[in-house]
Amino acid sequence: MNLVLVALTLVFPGHPEKSQKDQEVITPDSIKWVDGPASLPKGSQMAILEGDPAKDGPFVLRLKLPDGLRIMPHTHPKDERVTVLTGVLYLGMGDTFDEKVTKAMPAGSFGLTVAKMKHFGYVKGETILQLHGTGPWSVDYVNPEDDPRKKK
Repeated sequence: MNLVLVALTLVFPGHPEKSQKDQEVITPDSIKWVDGPASLPKGSQMAILEGDPAKDGPFVLRLKLPDGLRIMPHTHPKDERVTVLTGVLYLGMGDTFDEKVTKAMPAGSFGLTVAKMKHFGYVKGETILQLHGTGPWSVDYVNPEDDPRKKK
């Protein structure tokens, strides 16, 4: 019996390992918004909640998008998960922007876009999205002329 207790103690220690992070809580009023990445249209804002989307590893970020903002057809190198926190995201698939083929994602909606899937969208009302995935995260536009980084 004592051998079983020793084995269980080794497998399920009572104290967290030193490598575990302390609990972190971020409240809405403590979020620090900055200008969105250059890969998104002007007017977007971003807040990184966990990790670094530019590096390998998990990340969580939020995007605050102004009413009417459009994101032209693009892809991501890895799967992207998005939760709509406020506003409405209209999401469409394909390599041509077409509002008629979008699906409305009101607050509370969740979507998964797999790596390399061509997609686009626009928002109605100020919209806050929460994205999480595995970095590095990037936006690769189908049409290079749509890339805000190339506009002056």
